[in-house]
Amino acid sequence: MDSGDNEVVVDFPQLIRVYKSGRVERLFSSPIVPPSPEDPTTGVASKDIDISPEIQARIYLPKLTNLHQTLPILVYYHGGGFCLESAFSFLDHRYMNRLVSESNAIVISVEYRLAPEYPLPVGYEDSWTALQWVGSHVADQPGFKKEPWLVNHGDFEKVFIGGDSAGGNIVYNISLRAGTETINGGIKILGSLLCFPYFITSKDFKEDSLPSRMWVFVNPAAENGVDDPRINPFVEKDRLSLLGCSKTLVCVAEKDELRDIGIQYVEAVKKSEWNGEIELIDAEGEDHCFQIFDTETEKAKNLIKRMANFIKQSCV
Repeated sequence: MDSGDNEVVVDFPQLIRVYKSGRVERLFSSPIVPPSPEDPTTGVASKDIDISPEIQARIYLPKLTNLHQTLPILVYYHGGGFCLESAFSFLDHRYMNRLVSESNAIVISVEYRLAPEYPLPVGYEDSWTALQWVGSHVADQPGFKKEPWLVNHGDFEKVFIGGDSAGGNIVYNISLRAGTETINGGIKILGSLLCFPYFITSKDFKEDSLPSRMWVFVNPAAENGVDDPRINPFVEKDRLSLLGCSKTLVCVAEKDELRDIGIQYVEAVKKSEWNGEIELIDAEGEDHCFQIFDTETEKAKNLIKRMANFIKQSCV
C-alpha cells in the first residue's frame, strides 16, 4: 500500500515540498557547515551552543585586541520564509563571519524551529526565548549555565537584534514584544536591524502571490490570512509607538518585491509616536538578501559595512 510518500500535498517549486506522509523536502538550502575556532578570512571564532532543549544557536566572537575587551551583542535571526535555511548553513555562516568582523560584535545566530513541522508562532517564541537567554546572563540564577564569551566580553547595555527577510519580520515582532514585556536582567534593546523584512498586506499582495501563499503555509492559524498583524504591520498602526528599541535600520533593495512595503513601514514608524530614530538603506539595482548570497561584491561589502556602522555608531 502506498504510504503517501510519493503524493505531494504542498509544492513551492524550487523551495519546499510536503508529501502526504508528512515528509518535508527542502529544495532551497545551503550545506550545513561546522563552526570554526578561527575563520581563515576574518579571524572570527564560532561555536555551537544550546539555549534550551529545543533551541540551538551559533555564537561568534570577533578577534580580540585584549583579554578584557567588552563588545556589543547582536541576536540574529536568519531568513528563509520561516521554513528554510539554518543558522548552521554555509550562506549564513559566511555572512555572520563577515558581519561580526565588520561590526566587532558578539553575535548569537539563533536556530529557531521551522515550519511546517513547527508552524508559527513557534519560531517567534523560540526567538523570544533566545533573547531572554541572553538577558539571563546578567543575573545570578541557580542552575543556569552561562556562556563564557558573553560573561567575559558581552556589553549588556549594548544589545541589538537583527535579521534578514523572515528574520527581519521576527525582529519587528520581538521589538513590539520588548516594548510591553520585560527582558531578563532588565536589558534593553539598543537597536534593531530589519533587512529586507518579510511584510505583506492583502492590498499589496494577491492571495496567489508567493509571499501570501508562503505566509498561510507557515502560519495556517493566522488571523485574517495575510492581514495578520504579525505579517502586516499596518493592521495595528498605533502599536508602532510601542517598539522596544531606541534605533532602527531598515534595508530594502530596488529589485525586491518587498521593497515598497519596507519603505511604507519606515514612513509609518516615522508618523507614529515612537520615540526613536529610524534609518532607511535602499540598495540600487539589487534584489532580496543579495548580500548573503554573495558577500564579496562591492555592494554587498558596502551594505554589510553600513550595517556594522549602525551598530558602532549606536554604541557611541
